[in-house]
Amino acid sequence: MGQKYHQFTLEERCTIARLREGGQSYRQIASALDRAPSSIAREVARNRSAQSRYRPGFAHEQAWSRRWQGMRLERDPQLRGLVLTRLAAGWSPEQVAGRLGCIGKETIYRFIHAQIARTKDYSWRHYLPRAKSRRGWRGRKGGSAALHIKGRISIAQRPAITGPGHHEADTLLFATYGQAVLVTVEKQSRHITLSKLTTRKAPLVARHIRRRIGTLPAPLRQTLTVDNGTEFASHAETGVPTYFCDPHKPWQKGAVENANGRLRRFLPRKTNLDTLSQRDLDRLATIYNNTPRKCLGFKTPNEVRRTQLLHFKWDSTFPPARE
Repeated sequence: MGQKYHQFTLEERCTIARLREGGQSYRQIASALDRAPSSIAREVARNRSAQSRYRPGFAHEQAWSRRWQGMRLERDPQLRGLVLTRLAAGWSPEQVAGRLGCIGKETIYRFIHAQIARTKDYSWRHYLPRAKSRRGWRGRKGGSAALHIKGRISIAQRPAITGPGHHEADTLLFATYGQAVLVTVEKQSRHITLSKLTTRKAPLVARHIRRRIGTLPAPLRQTLTVDNGTEFASHAETGVPTYFCDPHKPWQKGAVENANGRLRRFLPRKTNLDTLSQRDLDRLATIYNNTPRKCLGFKTPNEVRRTQLLHFKWDSTFPPARE
């Protein structure tokens, strides 16, 4: 077995300084601390100040400064490249950490925020899912149209969420008035669809929901949860039993709210939807659905979705094959 070396603690360094001031020799100090005399001599020689005095606080800082080798992502360019490539592709630090398995999400967050603080280059924030230079949540205020929705059923009456087929929907709004994207999320797989809206009128929104969800096999369209926006007033036409969140409680449809936050990285509020086609939104949904998620054990939504569909047969309009 090789010899093991232990760093001096701050308390031990205080004892060394006190005994040195008292005129004790290295051997006497080593005996008091149960250390080798050579260790005491080396400690004093390496960590004393420029005035040739040994001060415990200064010595402790000197020792730690020699041990610090910088952040891991600064020391390992290959790992840094892997992490930044995935962040640039839209993965969150948690997704990168979960997939690579050799680095923690906090290490990635600290690295990005350290670059912002050191360089004052706020473009680093775009590596993060919500593109914020500071961590934390921003509160929002708004009214509720719950009293104006005919046939509204509260989320309190929604059956228990078990298995596939439970969906959530919301609309992403943009700076240009009237522009919006309908987002639907299947809760178990986190699979999303995106639909470009020419208007937020309720009948059009209901048709898009029916096309995205209402045509699925019955086991895969059990419930739909939405907020109290008037764009969902035609919920009876969606073909899916629809339930509404309590007023001012959008977190009750947390899956789609989380998806909205992630999508804002690619569709910030200043986006002009006139420059994007439905095909562009479909490509964005494909990227999202092929990104691993922690809640799925770092599987992708598409991987879970395929597993769901394997359990259900689509109704065929073709006659049975002849034997």
